[in-house]
Amino acid sequence: QVQLVESGGGLVQAGGSLRLSCAASGRTFSTYGMGWFRQAPGKEREFVAAISWSGSSTYYANSVKGRFTISRDTAKNTVYLQMNSLKPGDTAVYYCAAAADIIKAVVTAAADYWGQGTQVTVSS
Repeated sequence: QVQLVESGGGLVQAGGSLRLSCAASGRTFSTYGMGWFRQAPGKEREFVAAISWSGSSTYYANSVKGRFTISRDTAKNTVYLQMNSLKPGDTAVYYCAAAADIIKAVVTAAADYWGQGTQVTVSS
């Protein structure tokens, strides 16, 4: 079992930055790929960024490439999402996810474990 708790969301002006954190518990954290997904009101959940279990590979949605950076600290059982140059279109609830097959999760937006979500609101 893996439990995920997100933090770091909030209200920020366009062009600003936020860093989301996802603290994981469970002995198998280091064997899971980790990802961030988001869901805006009235829209389906979509992939944002992912990182392999080793941290050697990262994946990004085109809409955030060059602005967002995903990283993980295995010693702290934590994954981060640094978000820069935020836009009103980035407003959504952001969810942390863990997946044994991170590539499948990227493609299907389905994961093995999910956090409760954290709200990010970007004002214009």
